[in-house]
Amino acid sequence: MSGAAPDSKTAPDGRGSKVLILNQYYVPDVASTGHLLHELAVELARLGFEVEVLTGRPAYGPPETWQDCPLRETVDGVKIRRLKVARFDKNFLPGRAVNYLTFVVPMILSMLFRSRADTVYLYTTNPPFLGAIGALVCLFRRHHYVTLLHDAHPQVGVWVGTFRHGSLIERVWTWINQRKYNRSRETIVLCKAAKKLVNETYGVAEDHIHVIPNWADGESLFPMPKAESSIARQHAFIDDFVLLYSGNMGLYYEFETVLAAAELLRDEPFKLVLTGGGGKKKWIEEEIKRRKLTNSITLPYQPFDKLNESLNACDSSLVTIADGIEGISFPSKLYTSLAVGKPIVGLSEPWSELREIIERNECGVWAELGDARGLADRIRELIADPARAERMGARARQVFERGYTRQICAAKYAEVLRLADPALPADEREAMRERIQRELAAGAAVEVNNAPGQTPDP
Repeated sequence: MSGAAPDSKTAPDGRGSKVLILNQYYVPDVASTGHLLHELAVELARLGFEVEVLTGRPAYGPPETWQDCPLRETVDGVKIRRLKVARFDKNFLPGRAVNYLTFVVPMILSMLFRSRADTVYLYTTNPPFLGAIGALVCLFRRHHYVTLLHDAHPQVGVWVGTFRHGSLIERVWTWINQRKYNRSRETIVLCKAAKKLVNETYGVAEDHIHVIPNWADGESLFPMPKAESSIARQHAFIDDFVLLYSGNMGLYYEFETVLAAAELLRDEPFKLVLTGGGGKKKWIEEEIKRRKLTNSITLPYQPFDKLNESLNACDSSLVTIADGIEGISFPSKLYTSLAVGKPIVGLSEPWSELREIIERNECGVWAELGDARGLADRIRELIADPARAERMGARARQVFERGYTRQICAAKYAEVLRLADPALPADEREAMRERIQRELAAGAAVEVNNAPGQTPDP
């Protein structure tokens, strides 16, 4: 699918199309997927779709974040129906299982008895086995659904070591997934590696798998000079070159390389700032102390109303993805980093799509996981040439505006949902699918071309 911004005159028209989005979390819950799906639902409604959401009541974060919400309401043109799910601590495994069951069992019953043949159902992977409901309902009713893959299971379980490759759990889960994906009318994934995984693992035809990235809010997130950020001033970030990581410091991300690079840059005008929380934060703080990294600090998550100032309190943004995880997941923090117009410092495997986006668009620098010296050298290049870093930052925002706004991504979702709509005439469906494939064959991609007379940075 093309990365260029859809023309408002040719954007998919959802009039007459009904969509029901299924996900365990939705605003005002704090889960990021719930916020993304809310933005998607509102944009689809704006495009003319009749949109409904089936979800649970807020339960993702700590109890103090749970807000009282009506079980039925309409917000921004979207009908919301919430199930009264259990709300045990998700870090307590039996409690999480009960939370899942109290969400999934009523949802199965609702789909079995209330599913409509004129509606397209969008199943997410939250909880991981949610899309299997669609495959089950198809055995009993005319049920048209699209699968949205955020995190790939059981691959995640094997990667983190919850169960081993080839185990009974993995084989059964893969068998269920095979039916889920092959009964799905279309599948949406976040990156090309995920498309390859679905195609090769489950035998889904490539023209039924659509790469649509996540997005950021380009209205609330925008470029501003570091010196204007109150957070940069508060923490004395003004004089040094600041590399900022913002978000979850979890298993999917690699920090050893950047900490080793910080050691190499110890006596230079450089500061590493890691903002957020997650399972690796304590280890990071211990490593900073053990290595005596006076040029590295951690900060807590910043209030939402300070997010733009926080993301702009730097000279460049760090985006990293751990070895072996791309395709299983993809770092959405790339899009917020692009939105604020900071040059990206990417850390990944050599074949990564993250590297491709950065280098093809000249919107930052890249280093391979484990290559601390190479990373330090790339950072030195940015420090030594502020004008080049500024150009990369400007291109980052251009890349964002061409391919990663919620309006552009929602228009791509609309196209896929129209493909899955049973009311769409077969000849129109095939013509639409052929057009999408022509765009892909022509190499359509999110890309910023050099302006006339402009040459790429060396």
